[in-house]
Amino acid sequence: MVPLGRFLLRLSPLILLWLGTAALLGWLLYSRAHWSEVSDQANIREWVENTRIFRKTLTELAYEYIDLHRQEGNSEDETAWEVRRRNKRDEIAEHLRAMVEPLRLHSAQLPLFPEVARIEVRFEGPAAWRLGLTPILWESPKAFPPAAAGSLWRTLWIPAAVGEGAEVYPVVRVDYRLHTYNRLQLQQEEYRLWQSVAAAVLILSTLLAFYQTVRFWRREQRVEQEKWRQAIAAEHRERELLQAQVAAAQMEQQVLQARIKQQEAERAGEELRRRMLEQQLEAAQLEQRAAQAERQALELRSQLYASIGILAGSYAHNIKNLLVRPNDLLARCLDAPALPGEQKQMLQEVRATLGTVTERLQQILRTVRRDPKQLAPTLVNLAHLLEDTCHTWLETARDKWKVELHLHLPEEPLYVRGDLSHLQQAVENLLFNARDATFEMRNYLRNEARRDADPLRRRQRLLAAASWKGQVHLRLRRQASEAILEVADNGIGMTEDIRAQCLQTYFSTKRDNALYEGYSAGMGLGLSFVAMVMDHHGGSIDIESAPLQGSLFRLRLPLAPAPASESNAAPPAAAPLSPPQPLPSDPARGGDHPPSDPT
Repeated sequence: MVPLGRFLLRLSPLILLWLGTAALLGWLLYSRAHWSEVSDQANIREWVENTRIFRKTLTELAYEYIDLHRQEGNSEDETAWEVRRRNKRDEIAEHLRAMVEPLRLHSAQLPLFPEVARIEVRFEGPAAWRLGLTPILWESPKAFPPAAAGSLWRTLWIPAAVGEGAEVYPVVRVDYRLHTYNRLQLQQEEYRLWQSVAAAVLILSTLLAFYQTVRFWRREQRVEQEKWRQAIAAEHRERELLQAQVAAAQMEQQVLQARIKQQEAERAGEELRRRMLEQQLEAAQLEQRAAQAERQALELRSQLYASIGILAGSYAHNIKNLLVRPNDLLARCLDAPALPGEQKQMLQEVRATLGTVTERLQQILRTVRRDPKQLAPTLVNLAHLLEDTCHTWLETARDKWKVELHLHLPEEPLYVRGDLSHLQQAVENLLFNARDATFEMRNYLRNEARRDADPLRRRQRLLAAASWKGQVHLRLRRQASEAILEVADNGIGMTEDIRAQCLQTYFSTKRDNALYEGYSAGMGLGLSFVAMVMDHHGGSIDIESAPLQGSLFRLRLPLAPAPASESNAAPPAAAPLSPPQPLPSDPARGGDHPPSDPT
Protein backbone atom coordinates (compact mmCIF):
# COMPACT_ATOMS: atom_id res chain seq x y z
CA MET A 1 0.00 0.00 0.00
CA VAL A 2 1.14 3.57 -0.81
CA PRO A 3 1.52 5.79 2.31
CA LEU A 4 -1.18 8.44 2.47
CA GLY A 5 1.22 11.36 2.97
CA ARG A 6 3.36 10.49 -0.04
CA PHE A 7 0.24 9.83 -2.13
CA LEU A 8 -1.23 13.25 -1.31
CA LEU A 9 2.13 14.93 -1.92
CA ARG A 10 2.29 13.48 -5.43
CA LEU A 11 -1.30 14.54 -6.11
CA SER A 12 -0.83 18.07 -4.73
CA PRO A 13 -0.41 19.78 -8.19
CA LEU A 14 -3.64 18.22 -9.45
CA ILE A 15 -5.48 19.11 -6.23
CA LEU A 16 -4.25 22.72 -6.35
CA LEU A 17 -5.29 23.02 -10.01
CA TRP A 18 -8.77 21.71 -9.20
CA LEU A 19 -9.17 24.05 -6.22
CA GLY A 20 -8.04 27.05 -8.31
CA THR A 21 -10.51 26.19 -11.08
CA ALA A 22 -13.37 25.80 -8.59
CA ALA A 23 -12.51 29.12 -6.89
CA LEU A 24 -12.29 30.95 -10.23
CA LEU A 25 -15.64 29.57 -11.38
CA GLY A 26 -17.25 30.50 -8.09
CA TRP A 27 -15.90 34.03 -8.22
CA LEU A 28 -16.99 34.49 -11.86
CA LEU A 29 -20.46 33.16 -11.02
CA TYR A 30 -20.82 35.46 -8.03
CA SER A 31 -19.56 38.50 -9.97
CA ARG A 32 -21.82 37.76 -12.93
CA ALA A 33 -24.87 37.28 -10.75
CA HIS A 34 -24.40 40.37 -8.53
CA TRP A 35 -22.89 43.00 -10.82
CA SER A 36 -26.28 44.63 -11.52
CA GLU A 37 -27.12 44.81 -7.79
CA VAL A 38 -23.75 46.36 -7.00
CA SER A 39 -24.27 48.86 -9.82
CA ASP A 40 -27.71 49.81 -8.49
CA GLN A 41 -26.28 50.26 -4.97
CA ALA A 42 -23.59 52.57 -6.36
CA ASN A 43 -26.21 54.58 -8.25
CA ILE A 44 -28.40 54.94 -5.15
CA ARG A 45 -25.37 55.95 -3.06
CA GLU A 46 -24.47 58.64 -5.66
CA TRP A 47 -28.11 59.79 -5.79
CA VAL A 48 -28.29 60.21 -2.01
CA GLU A 49 -24.90 61.89 -1.61
CA ASN A 50 -25.04 64.33 -4.60
CA THR A 51 -28.72 65.33 -4.91
CA ARG A 52 -29.20 69.07 -4.14
CA ILE A 53 -32.67 70.41 -3.46
CA PHE A 54 -31.84 73.65 -1.58
CA ARG A 55 -28.37 74.08 -3.10
CA LYS A 56 -27.07 71.71 -0.45
CA THR A 57 -26.68 67.96 -0.23
CA LEU A 58 -28.34 65.80 2.42
CA THR A 59 -25.00 65.31 4.19
CA GLU A 60 -24.41 69.07 4.44
CA LEU A 61 -27.90 69.66 5.84
CA ALA A 62 -27.37 66.90 8.43
CA TYR A 63 -24.08 68.40 9.65
CA GLU A 64 -25.73 71.87 9.91
CA TYR A 65 -28.44 70.29 12.04
CA ILE A 66 -25.74 68.75 14.27
CA ASP A 67 -23.99 72.14 14.61
CA LEU A 68 -27.24 73.82 15.74
CA HIS A 69 -27.48 71.28 18.59
CA ARG A 70 -23.87 71.87 19.59
CA GLN A 71 -24.45 75.68 19.90
CA GLU A 72 -27.15 75.20 22.51
CA GLY A 73 -25.06 76.81 25.24
CA ASN A 74 -24.82 80.37 23.64
CA SER A 75 -26.32 83.37 25.39
CA GLU A 76 -29.04 84.05 22.80
CA ASP A 77 -32.64 83.25 23.45
CA GLU A 78 -33.28 79.54 23.85
CA THR A 79 -36.58 79.77 21.98
CA ALA A 80 -34.86 81.18 18.90
CA TRP A 81 -32.40 78.28 18.86
CA GLU A 82 -35.23 75.81 19.20
CA VAL A 83 -37.01 77.42 16.21
CA ARG A 84 -33.82 77.20 14.15
CA ARG A 85 -33.35 73.52 14.99
CA ARG A 86 -36.98 72.76 14.14
CA ASN A 87 -36.71 74.62 10.83
CA LYS A 88 -33.53 72.76 9.95
CA ARG A 89 -35.21 69.41 10.79
CA ASP A 90 -38.18 70.34 8.58
CA GLU A 91 -35.77 71.33 5.82
CA ILE A 92 -34.11 67.90 5.99
CA ALA A 93 -37.51 66.16 5.94
CA GLU A 94 -38.59 68.26 2.93
CA HIS A 95 -35.30 67.40 1.24
CA LEU A 96 -36.03 63.69 1.70
CA ARG A 97 -39.57 64.06 0.37
CA ALA A 98 -38.36 66.07 -2.65
CA MET A 99 -35.77 63.38 -3.43
CA VAL A 100 -38.26 60.49 -3.39
CA GLU A 101 -41.37 62.20 -4.79
CA PRO A 102 -40.39 62.03 -8.53
CA LEU A 103 -39.56 58.34 -8.18
CA ARG A 104 -42.85 57.66 -6.41
CA LEU A 105 -44.97 59.58 -8.93
CA HIS A 106 -43.38 57.95 -12.02
CA SER A 107 -42.68 54.47 -10.62
CA ALA A 108 -44.89 52.83 -13.26
CA GLN A 109 -43.46 54.85 -16.21
CA LEU A 110 -39.77 54.59 -15.23
CA PRO A 111 -38.95 50.87 -15.09
CA LEU A 112 -35.21 51.43 -14.65
CA PHE A 113 -35.65 53.63 -11.54
CA PRO A 114 -35.68 52.06 -8.06
CA GLU A 115 -38.81 52.11 -5.96
CA VAL A 116 -38.14 53.57 -2.46
CA ALA A 117 -40.28 52.55 0.51
CA ARG A 118 -38.33 54.26 3.31
CA ILE A 119 -35.49 56.73 3.69
CA GLU A 120 -34.16 57.69 7.12
CA VAL A 121 -31.38 59.91 8.49
CA ARG A 122 -29.85 58.63 11.75
CA PHE A 123 -27.19 60.22 13.91
CA GLU A 124 -24.47 57.92 15.25
CA GLY A 125 -21.57 58.56 17.56
CA PRO A 126 -20.86 58.84 21.30
CA ALA A 127 -22.48 62.33 21.60
CA ALA A 128 -25.67 61.63 19.60
CA TRP A 129 -27.69 60.65 22.66
CA ARG A 130 -26.32 63.53 24.76
CA LEU A 131 -27.29 66.12 22.13
CA GLY A 132 -30.79 64.66 21.79
CA LEU A 133 -30.52 63.90 18.06
CA THR A 134 -33.42 61.73 16.89
CA PRO A 135 -33.82 60.10 13.45
CA ILE A 136 -35.52 62.00 10.59
CA LEU A 137 -37.75 59.63 8.59
CA TRP A 138 -39.71 59.55 5.34
CA GLU A 139 -41.96 56.57 4.54
CA SER A 140 -43.93 55.88 1.40
CA PRO A 141 -47.71 56.18 1.72
CA LYS A 142 -48.07 52.85 -0.08
CA ALA A 143 -48.64 49.76 2.07
CA PHE A 144 -45.60 47.67 1.07
CA PRO A 145 -43.33 47.40 4.09
CA PRO A 146 -39.97 45.81 3.30
CA ALA A 147 -40.57 42.96 5.80
CA ALA A 148 -43.71 41.89 3.96
CA ALA A 149 -42.22 42.19 0.45
CA GLY A 150 -39.80 39.26 0.83
CA SER A 151 -36.45 38.98 -0.95
CA LEU A 152 -37.22 41.70 -3.62
CA TRP A 153 -36.48 44.51 -1.15
CA ARG A 154 -33.00 45.63 -0.15
CA THR A 155 -31.67 47.84 2.66
CA LEU A 156 -28.65 50.10 2.05
CA TRP A 157 -26.75 51.96 4.79
CA ILE A 158 -24.84 55.06 3.57
CA PRO A 159 -22.57 56.60 6.25
CA ALA A 160 -21.45 60.21 5.65
CA ALA A 161 -17.83 61.24 5.47
CA VAL A 162 -16.52 61.53 9.06
CA GLY A 163 -13.78 63.94 9.97
CA GLU A 164 -11.03 63.16 12.49
CA GLY A 165 -12.29 63.45 16.08
CA ALA A 166 -15.96 63.77 15.10
CA GLU A 167 -18.30 62.73 17.91
CA VAL A 168 -21.50 62.69 15.80
CA TYR A 169 -22.00 61.79 12.14
CA PRO A 170 -25.11 61.11 9.99
CA VAL A 171 -26.01 57.71 8.48
CA VAL A 172 -28.67 57.37 5.76
CA ARG A 173 -30.78 54.20 5.50
CA VAL A 174 -32.62 53.47 2.24
CA ASP A 175 -35.16 50.61 1.80
CA TYR A 176 -35.67 50.08 -1.95
CA ARG A 177 -36.57 47.56 -4.59
CA LEU A 178 -33.91 47.11 -7.30
CA HIS A 179 -36.03 47.06 -10.48
CA THR A 180 -39.32 45.77 -11.70
CA TYR A 181 -40.32 42.19 -10.96
CA ASN A 182 -39.75 40.96 -14.52
CA ARG A 183 -36.19 42.12 -14.54
CA LEU A 184 -35.50 40.53 -11.15
CA GLN A 185 -36.98 37.27 -12.36
CA LEU A 186 -34.75 37.34 -15.44
CA GLN A 187 -31.80 38.10 -13.22
CA GLN A 188 -32.57 35.15 -10.93
CA GLU A 189 -33.03 32.83 -13.93
CA GLU A 190 -29.71 34.00 -15.29
CA TYR A 191 -28.19 33.37 -11.84
CA ARG A 192 -29.57 29.83 -11.79
CA LEU A 193 -28.27 29.25 -15.34
CA TRP A 194 -24.78 30.26 -14.34
CA GLN A 195 -25.13 28.11 -11.25
CA SER A 196 -25.95 25.12 -13.43
CA VAL A 197 -23.01 25.86 -15.73
CA ALA A 198 -20.67 26.20 -12.76
CA ALA A 199 -22.02 23.01 -11.19
CA ALA A 200 -21.56 21.11 -14.46
CA VAL A 201 -18.01 22.38 -14.83
CA LEU A 202 -17.26 21.50 -11.20
CA ILE A 203 -18.73 18.01 -11.59
CA LEU A 204 -16.77 17.37 -14.80
CA SER A 205 -13.58 18.67 -13.25
CA THR A 206 -14.23 16.57 -10.14
CA LEU A 207 -14.79 13.44 -12.23
CA LEU A 208 -11.65 14.18 -14.22
CA ALA A 209 -9.69 14.75 -11.04
CA PHE A 210 -11.10 11.56 -9.52
CA TYR A 211 -10.21 9.60 -12.66
CA GLN A 212 -6.69 10.96 -12.67
CA THR A 213 -6.41 10.27 -8.94
CA VAL A 214 -7.56 6.66 -9.27
CA ARG A 215 -5.29 6.11 -12.25
CA PHE A 216 -2.34 7.60 -10.46
CA TRP A 217 -3.16 5.67 -7.28
CA ARG A 218 -3.33 2.34 -9.16
CA ARG A 219 -0.05 3.02 -10.91
CA GLU A 220 1.60 3.90 -7.61
CA GLN A 221 0.05 0.83 -6.03
CA ARG A 222 1.50 -1.42 -8.74
CA VAL A 223 4.92 0.16 -8.24
CA GLU A 224 4.69 -0.27 -4.49
CA GLN A 225 3.50 -3.85 -4.82
CA GLU A 226 6.44 -4.68 -7.05
CA LYS A 227 8.79 -3.11 -4.50
CA TRP A 228 7.08 -5.05 -1.71
CA ARG A 229 7.37 -8.31 -3.63
CA GLN A 230 11.07 -7.75 -4.21
CA ALA A 231 11.57 -6.79 -0.57
CA ILE A 232 9.58 -9.82 0.62
CA ALA A 233 11.59 -12.14 -1.65
CA ALA A 234 14.85 -10.74 -0.30
CA GLU A 235 13.57 -10.98 3.24
CA HIS A 236 12.40 -14.53 2.61
CA ARG A 237 15.86 -15.55 1.40
CA GLU A 238 17.46 -13.91 4.44
CA ARG A 239 14.93 -15.58 6.74
CA GLU A 240 15.60 -19.01 5.24
CA LEU A 241 19.31 -18.49 5.80
CA LEU A 242 18.71 -17.36 9.38
CA GLN A 243 16.33 -20.27 9.97
CA ALA A 244 18.97 -22.72 8.81
CA GLN A 245 21.49 -21.15 11.19
CA VAL A 246 18.94 -21.11 14.02
CA ALA A 247 18.01 -24.75 13.33
CA ALA A 248 21.64 -25.77 13.63
CA ALA A 249 22.00 -23.81 16.86
CA GLN A 250 18.76 -25.31 18.18
CA MET A 251 19.96 -28.82 17.43
CA GLU A 252 23.09 -28.20 19.46
CA GLN A 253 21.01 -26.60 22.23
CA GLN A 254 18.56 -29.51 22.24
CA VAL A 255 21.37 -32.00 22.60
CA LEU A 256 22.73 -29.99 25.51
CA GLN A 257 19.27 -29.62 27.08
CA ALA A 258 18.64 -33.35 26.71
CA ARG A 259 21.78 -34.06 28.69
CA ILE A 260 20.79 -31.49 31.32
CA LYS A 261 17.24 -32.88 31.55
CA GLN A 262 18.56 -36.39 31.95
CA GLN A 263 20.70 -35.26 34.87
CA GLU A 264 17.79 -33.27 36.35
CA ALA A 265 15.49 -36.26 35.95
CA GLU A 266 17.90 -38.43 37.85
CA ARG A 267 18.14 -35.85 40.63
CA ALA A 268 14.33 -35.36 40.62
CA GLY A 269 13.82 -39.12 40.91
CA GLU A 270 16.08 -39.26 43.92
CA GLU A 271 14.34 -36.21 45.45
CA LEU A 272 10.92 -37.75 44.78
CA ARG A 273 11.88 -41.00 46.44
CA ARG A 274 13.20 -39.07 49.43
CA ARG A 275 9.99 -36.99 49.70
CA MET A 276 7.81 -40.06 49.39
CA LEU A 277 9.67 -41.66 52.26
CA GLU A 278 9.28 -38.45 54.31
CA GLN A 279 5.55 -38.25 53.51
CA GLN A 280 5.06 -41.88 54.44
CA LEU A 281 6.86 -41.22 57.71
CA GLU A 282 4.76 -38.08 58.37
CA ALA A 283 1.55 -39.94 57.50
CA ALA A 284 2.46 -42.71 59.91
CA GLN A 285 3.23 -40.15 62.61
CA LEU A 286 -0.07 -38.32 61.94
CA GLU A 287 -2.02 -41.57 62.10
CA GLN A 288 -0.27 -42.42 65.34
CA ARG A 289 -1.06 -38.97 66.78
CA ALA A 290 -4.68 -39.16 65.63
CA ALA A 291 -5.09 -42.60 67.17
CA GLN A 292 -3.46 -41.39 70.38
CA ALA A 293 -5.69 -38.28 70.45
CA GLU A 294 -8.76 -40.42 69.86
CA ARG A 295 -7.75 -42.78 72.64
CA GLN A 296 -7.17 -39.82 74.97
CA ALA A 297 -10.56 -38.35 74.06
CA LEU A 298 -12.24 -41.69 74.67
CA GLU A 299 -10.42 -42.05 77.97
CA LEU A 300 -11.38 -38.51 79.02
CA ARG A 301 -14.99 -39.10 78.01
CA SER A 302 -15.04 -42.42 79.82
CA GLN A 303 -13.52 -40.80 82.89
CA LEU A 304 -16.05 -37.98 82.67
CA TYR A 305 -19.04 -40.28 82.46
CA ALA A 306 -17.52 -42.53 85.11
CA SER A 307 -17.12 -39.52 87.40
CA ILE A 308 -20.65 -38.39 86.66
CA GLY A 309 -21.91 -41.92 87.28
CA ILE A 310 -20.04 -42.18 90.58
CA LEU A 311 -21.30 -38.75 91.64
CA ALA A 312 -24.85 -39.60 90.58
CA GLY A 313 -24.66 -42.96 92.37
CA SER A 314 -23.49 -41.23 95.54
CA TYR A 315 -26.37 -38.74 95.31
CA ALA A 316 -28.84 -41.55 94.65
CA HIS A 317 -27.56 -43.60 97.58
CA ASN A 318 -27.84 -40.63 99.94
CA ILE A 319 -31.32 -39.72 98.73
CA LYS A 320 -32.48 -43.35 99.03
CA ASN A 321 -31.13 -43.50 102.59
CA LEU A 322 -32.99 -40.28 103.37
CA LEU A 323 -36.22 -41.75 101.96
CA VAL A 324 -36.03 -44.96 104.05
CA ARG A 325 -37.07 -43.28 107.28
CA PRO A 326 -40.05 -41.33 105.77
CA ASN A 327 -41.30 -44.53 104.07
CA ASP A 328 -41.03 -46.50 107.36
CA LEU A 329 -42.90 -43.77 109.25
CA LEU A 330 -45.59 -43.67 106.57
CA ALA A 331 -45.99 -47.46 106.79
CA ARG A 332 -46.39 -47.29 110.59
CA CYS A 333 -48.90 -44.47 110.34
CA LEU A 334 -50.92 -46.36 107.74
CA ASP A 335 -50.88 -49.51 109.93
CA ALA A 336 -52.00 -47.57 113.00
CA PRO A 337 -55.58 -48.43 114.12
CA ALA A 338 -58.40 -45.91 114.19
CA LEU A 339 -56.73 -43.68 111.56
CA PRO A 340 -59.27 -41.27 110.02
CA GLY A 341 -60.01 -41.96 106.36
CA GLU A 342 -59.07 -38.50 105.16
CA GLN A 343 -55.66 -38.60 106.85
CA LYS A 344 -55.06 -42.12 105.56
CA GLN A 345 -55.74 -40.93 102.00
CA MET A 346 -53.35 -38.01 102.44
CA LEU A 347 -50.63 -40.34 103.73
CA GLN A 348 -51.15 -42.67 100.77
CA GLU A 349 -50.70 -39.69 98.41
CA VAL A 350 -47.45 -38.82 100.20
CA ARG A 351 -46.26 -42.45 99.77
CA ALA A 352 -47.16 -42.31 96.04
CA THR A 353 -45.26 -39.04 95.67
CA LEU A 354 -42.17 -40.52 97.33
CA GLY A 355 -42.43 -43.52 95.02
CA THR A 356 -42.57 -41.20 92.02
CA VAL A 357 -39.51 -39.35 93.31
CA THR A 358 -37.62 -42.62 93.67
CA GLU A 359 -38.61 -43.78 90.17
CA ARG A 360 -37.68 -40.42 88.70
CA LEU A 361 -34.31 -40.57 90.46
CA GLN A 362 -33.62 -44.04 89.04
CA GLN A 363 -34.46 -42.82 85.53
CA ILE A 364 -32.13 -39.83 85.83
CA LEU A 365 -29.35 -42.03 87.17
CA ARG A 366 -29.71 -44.46 84.26
CA THR A 367 -29.56 -41.57 81.82
CA VAL A 368 -26.51 -39.97 83.40
CA ARG A 369 -24.59 -43.24 83.66
CA ARG A 370 -25.22 -44.19 80.03
CA ASP A 371 -23.09 -42.72 77.20
CA PRO A 372 -25.21 -40.53 74.88
CA LYS A 373 -23.89 -42.58 71.95
CA GLN A 374 -25.58 -45.69 73.36
CA LEU A 375 -29.19 -45.16 72.27
CA ALA A 376 -32.25 -47.14 73.26
CA PRO A 377 -34.53 -46.03 70.40
CA THR A 378 -38.28 -46.07 70.88
CA LEU A 379 -41.20 -44.20 69.35
CA VAL A 380 -41.43 -40.94 71.36
CA ASN A 381 -44.45 -38.62 71.39
CA LEU A 382 -42.85 -35.17 71.65
CA ALA A 383 -46.09 -33.58 72.84
CA HIS A 384 -46.30 -36.00 75.81
CA LEU A 385 -42.60 -35.40 76.53
CA LEU A 386 -43.12 -31.62 76.72
CA GLU A 387 -46.29 -32.05 78.78
CA ASP A 388 -44.46 -34.25 81.31
CA THR A 389 -41.54 -31.80 81.48
CA CYS A 390 -43.84 -28.81 82.08
CA HIS A 391 -45.89 -30.76 84.62
CA THR A 392 -42.72 -31.70 86.50
CA TRP A 393 -41.18 -28.20 86.66
CA LEU A 394 -44.21 -25.90 86.49
CA GLU A 395 -44.66 -25.30 90.24
CA THR A 396 -40.91 -25.16 90.91
CA ALA A 397 -40.45 -22.62 88.14
CA ARG A 398 -43.31 -20.46 89.37
CA ASP A 399 -42.54 -20.60 93.11
CA LYS A 400 -38.75 -20.84 93.27
CA TRP A 401 -37.33 -19.71 89.93
CA LYS A 402 -39.85 -16.85 89.41
CA VAL A 403 -40.27 -18.08 85.85
CA GLU A 404 -43.52 -18.63 83.96
CA LEU A 405 -43.60 -21.68 81.70
CA HIS A 406 -45.76 -21.57 78.55
CA LEU A 407 -46.47 -24.67 76.50
CA HIS A 408 -47.54 -24.45 72.83
CA LEU A 409 -48.48 -27.78 71.21
CA PRO A 410 -49.82 -28.56 67.73
CA GLU A 411 -53.19 -30.11 67.07
CA GLU A 412 -51.66 -33.34 65.77
CA PRO A 413 -49.25 -35.62 67.70
CA LEU A 414 -45.67 -35.61 66.44
CA TYR A 415 -43.55 -38.77 66.83
CA VAL A 416 -39.81 -39.25 66.51
CA ARG A 417 -37.69 -42.36 66.92
CA GLY A 418 -35.10 -41.92 69.64
CA ASP A 419 -34.04 -42.42 73.24
CA LEU A 420 -36.72 -41.04 75.57
CA SER A 421 -34.35 -40.39 78.47
CA HIS A 422 -31.81 -38.60 76.25
CA LEU A 423 -34.47 -36.42 74.64
CA GLN A 424 -36.03 -35.64 78.02
CA GLN A 425 -32.66 -34.70 79.49
CA ALA A 426 -31.89 -32.52 76.43
CA VAL A 427 -35.16 -30.60 76.87
CA GLU A 428 -34.53 -30.20 80.61
CA ASN A 429 -30.99 -28.94 79.92
CA LEU A 430 -32.44 -26.24 77.64
CA LEU A 431 -35.03 -25.42 80.33
CA PHE A 432 -32.29 -25.09 82.98
CA ASN A 433 -30.25 -22.94 80.61
CA ALA A 434 -33.28 -20.63 80.18
CA ARG A 435 -33.70 -20.54 83.97
CA ASP A 436 -30.06 -19.45 84.45
CA ALA A 437 -30.47 -16.78 81.76
CA THR A 438 -33.49 -15.29 83.57
CA PHE A 439 -31.55 -15.31 86.87
CA GLU A 440 -28.73 -13.35 85.24
CA MET A 441 -31.25 -10.96 83.70
CA ARG A 442 -32.83 -10.23 87.08
CA ASN A 443 -29.40 -9.67 88.64
CA TYR A 444 -28.51 -7.34 85.76
CA LEU A 445 -31.69 -5.33 86.38
CA ARG A 446 -30.84 -4.99 90.06
CA ASN A 447 -27.24 -3.91 89.47
CA GLU A 448 -28.35 -1.27 86.96
CA ALA A 449 -30.99 -0.05 89.39
CA ARG A 450 -28.40 0.31 92.18
CA ARG A 451 -26.29 2.54 89.92
CA ASP A 452 -29.11 5.09 89.61
CA ALA A 453 -28.17 8.29 91.48
CA ASP A 454 -31.78 9.28 92.18
CA PRO A 455 -32.91 7.49 95.40
CA LEU A 456 -36.60 7.48 94.47
CA ARG A 457 -36.01 6.21 90.97
CA ARG A 458 -33.45 3.69 92.29
CA ARG A 459 -36.03 2.30 94.71
CA GLN A 460 -38.66 2.03 91.99
CA ARG A 461 -36.24 0.26 89.67
CA LEU A 462 -35.19 -2.15 92.46
CA LEU A 463 -38.84 -3.01 93.12
CA ALA A 464 -39.42 -3.50 89.40
CA ALA A 465 -36.36 -5.76 89.19
CA ALA A 466 -37.53 -7.80 92.19
CA SER A 467 -40.99 -8.31 90.67
CA TRP A 468 -39.64 -9.08 87.19
CA LYS A 469 -40.49 -12.59 86.04
CA GLY A 470 -38.83 -14.69 83.43
CA GLN A 471 -40.79 -16.07 80.49
CA VAL A 472 -39.94 -19.45 78.96
CA HIS A 473 -41.90 -20.74 75.96
CA LEU A 474 -41.78 -24.38 74.85
CA ARG A 475 -43.17 -24.69 71.31
CA LEU A 476 -43.69 -27.76 69.16
CA ARG A 477 -44.69 -27.59 65.50
CA ARG A 478 -44.35 -29.46 62.25
CA GLN A 479 -42.35 -28.21 59.27
CA ALA A 480 -42.38 -30.47 56.23
CA SER A 481 -40.88 -33.80 57.37
CA GLU A 482 -39.33 -32.40 60.56
CA ALA A 483 -40.50 -31.71 64.08
CA ILE A 484 -39.45 -28.26 65.33
CA LEU A 485 -39.01 -27.96 69.12
CA GLU A 486 -38.23 -24.43 70.35
CA VAL A 487 -37.25 -23.20 73.81
CA ALA A 488 -37.33 -19.38 74.02
CA ASP A 489 -36.61 -17.13 77.00
CA ASN A 490 -36.37 -13.42 77.78
CA GLY A 491 -33.12 -13.79 79.70
CA ILE A 492 -29.74 -12.09 79.48
CA GLY A 493 -28.98 -13.34 75.95
CA MET A 494 -25.57 -14.08 74.44
CA THR A 495 -23.00 -12.21 72.43
CA GLU A 496 -21.97 -13.52 69.01
CA ASP A 497 -18.71 -14.97 70.40
CA ILE A 498 -20.49 -16.85 73.20
CA ARG A 499 -23.20 -18.08 70.81
CA ALA A 500 -20.52 -19.52 68.51
CA GLN A 501 -18.80 -21.43 71.38
CA CYS A 502 -21.71 -22.39 73.65
CA LEU A 503 -22.03 -25.90 72.11
CA GLN A 504 -18.39 -26.79 72.78
CA THR A 505 -17.66 -29.29 75.54
CA TYR A 506 -16.47 -27.73 78.84
CA PHE A 507 -17.25 -24.21 77.62
CA SER A 508 -19.18 -22.28 80.26
CA THR A 509 -19.68 -18.67 81.31
CA LYS A 510 -20.72 -19.77 84.84
CA ARG A 511 -17.69 -21.76 85.97
CA ASP A 512 -16.04 -18.83 87.76
CA ASN A 513 -19.28 -17.20 88.86
CA ALA A 514 -19.82 -17.45 92.62
CA LEU A 515 -23.59 -17.35 92.12
CA TYR A 516 -23.50 -20.91 90.81
CA GLU A 517 -21.17 -22.50 93.31
CA GLY A 518 -22.67 -25.63 94.81
CA TYR A 519 -25.04 -26.28 91.91
CA SER A 520 -24.91 -28.51 88.90
CA ALA A 521 -24.12 -25.59 86.58
CA GLY A 522 -20.81 -24.34 85.27
CA MET A 523 -19.34 -27.62 83.96
CA GLY A 524 -19.94 -26.77 80.30
CA LEU A 525 -21.75 -30.05 79.60
CA GLY A 526 -25.43 -29.08 79.26
CA LEU A 527 -25.55 -27.61 75.75
CA SER A 528 -22.79 -29.91 74.48
CA PHE A 529 -24.92 -32.86 75.66
CA VAL A 530 -27.90 -31.42 73.75
CA ALA A 531 -25.79 -31.06 70.60
CA MET A 532 -24.52 -34.63 70.95
CA VAL A 533 -28.05 -35.99 71.41
CA MET A 534 -29.28 -34.10 68.33
CA ASP A 535 -26.35 -35.39 66.28
CA HIS A 536 -27.04 -39.01 67.27
CA HIS A 537 -30.76 -38.61 66.51
CA GLY A 538 -30.10 -37.21 63.01
CA GLY A 539 -31.27 -33.73 64.02
CA SER A 540 -29.75 -30.28 64.36
CA ILE A 541 -29.80 -27.28 66.69
CA ASP A 542 -30.09 -23.59 65.77
CA ILE A 543 -29.46 -20.72 68.18
CA GLU A 544 -30.73 -17.15 67.91
CA SER A 545 -29.65 -14.72 70.60
CA ALA A 546 -28.59 -11.14 71.26
CA PRO A 547 -27.40 -9.40 74.44
CA LEU A 548 -30.34 -8.37 76.67
CA GLN A 549 -32.80 -9.72 74.06
CA GLY A 550 -33.21 -13.33 75.20
CA SER A 551 -32.36 -16.56 73.39
CA LEU A 552 -34.12 -19.07 71.15
CA PHE A 553 -32.94 -22.70 70.85
CA ARG A 554 -34.52 -24.54 67.92
CA LEU A 555 -34.24 -28.37 67.72
CA ARG A 556 -34.96 -30.09 64.40
CA LEU A 557 -35.75 -33.83 64.48
CA PRO A 558 -36.85 -36.10 61.61
CA LEU A 559 -40.47 -37.22 62.05
CA ALA A 560 -41.42 -40.88 62.42
CA PRO A 561 -44.76 -42.46 61.36
CA ALA A 562 -47.41 -42.44 64.08
CA PRO A 563 -48.35 -45.84 65.55
CA ALA A 564 -51.52 -47.42 64.18
CA SER A 565 -53.08 -47.59 67.64
CA GLU A 566 -52.90 -43.81 68.07
CA SER A 567 -53.48 -42.65 64.48
CA ASN A 568 -57.13 -41.89 65.29
CA ALA A 569 -56.57 -40.64 68.83
CA ALA A 570 -57.70 -37.14 69.77
CA PRO A 571 -54.94 -34.54 69.66
CA PRO A 572 -53.66 -33.18 72.96
CA ALA A 573 -54.98 -29.85 74.13
CA ALA A 574 -52.37 -27.12 73.82
CA ALA A 575 -51.73 -24.74 76.65
CA PRO A 576 -52.87 -21.18 75.95
CA LEU A 577 -50.17 -18.89 74.58
CA SER A 578 -49.30 -16.26 77.13
CA PRO A 579 -47.89 -13.04 75.69
CA PRO A 580 -44.22 -12.59 76.63
CA GLN A 581 -43.39 -9.70 78.90
CA PRO A 582 -41.38 -6.95 77.16
CA LEU A 583 -37.84 -6.35 78.40
CA PRO A 584 -37.25 -3.05 80.23
CA SER A 585 -35.22 -0.36 78.50
CA ASP A 586 -32.38 -0.54 81.06
CA PRO A 587 -32.17 -4.16 82.29
CA ALA A 588 -29.69 -4.91 85.06
CA ARG A 589 -28.37 -7.92 86.92
CA GLY A 590 -28.49 -8.26 90.69
CA GLY A 591 -27.92 -10.79 93.44
CA ASP A 592 -30.49 -13.56 92.86
CA HIS A 593 -29.27 -17.09 93.57
CA PRO A 594 -30.84 -19.93 91.55
CA PRO A 595 -32.30 -22.72 93.67
CA SER A 596 -30.84 -26.17 93.37
CA ASP A 597 -32.55 -28.75 91.18
CA PRO A 598 -35.01 -31.02 92.99
CA THR A 599 -33.08 -34.03 91.70
